[in-house]
Amino acid sequence: MFLKKIDERIKVTFLIILILLLTIIFRVFYIQVFDYKKLNNYAKDLWSRDLPIEADRGKIYDRNGVVLADNLTTTSLVLIPNQIKNKKEVTLKLSEILNVSYDEMKKHVYKKTSIERVHPEGRRLPYEIAEKISSLDFEGVYLVKEAKRYYPYGNLLSHSLGYVGIDNQGLSGLELQYDKYLTGKSGAIKYFSDSKGNKLNLTDVYVEPQAGMNLTLTIDINIQKSIERELDNIIDMFSPDMALAVVMDPNTGEILGMGSRPDYDPNNYKNYTQEVLSRNLPIWASYEPGSTFKVVTPIFSYI
Repeated sequence: MFLKKIDERIKVTFLIILILLLTIIFRVFYIQVFDYKKLNNYAKDLWSRDLPIEADRGKIYDRNGVVLADNLTTTSLVLIPNQIKNKKEVTLKLSEILNVSYDEMKKHVYKKTSIERVHPEGRRLPYEIAEKISSLDFEGVYLVKEAKRYYPYGNLLSHSLGYVGIDNQGLSGLELQYDKYLTGKSGAIKYFSDSKGNKLNLTDVYVEPQAGMNLTLTIDINIQKSIERELDNIIDMFSPDMALAVVMDPNTGEILGMGSRPDYDPNNYKNYTQEVLSRNLPIWASYEPGSTFKVVTPIFSYI
């Protein structure tokens, strides 16, 4: 009787162990065969890093295909602190080239992060500065492509076009109104590193950025140039507080040209006050009908 009970316990124990083993085997099989993509993505998040590549913003054209808002290719400084070996030397050299204090640059070089964008000192670098940094050939110091908004005609149609910030986001005018269409999708250079940030000997992966959508206006640049010229003449002759002009196609209602004074250069919008930047007078200002009301006069005369 006693031996029989022991035998039953052994069988039950063996059965439990067998079930546990089968469960573990099934679970491992499921993970390896069906759920491997999820785990693979988790692994990639741990040892893959992205060096961002900014997409070009969509261009803005007039009705004839003339570019009113374009992009210039610039470079910006990005650091991977864990890959920088001689931090003191890197801090000193970069502070000298960028003309910033040693302590300020030290905050970037010694920062406990996987990727550090040097902002604002390292953004939109001139070619000469970028070449000096590149010639140092420091590990963990990278120059990545960025697009800078450029308005080839300066002040022309400035209030209507608007301007963009340092991160290429629309802040005013058409740039703000159609920002979600003009903004592209950034790409990246994917590289692989260990837990300490040391780069692994694996091939980098290039993810191409996608440019934003282009925008075509009803504006005719030749008419717009005439408007700008006449507004300048009015300012020179009469020195008014403000001046504005709008040219519209009466058959379709299309705006062929629109301008006002004071205006600004969107390439250097930081040099102007917010009052100048935000006042698109043909849209914002109210004014007496004047001669535009004469078309109504014959109607009242007839009545």
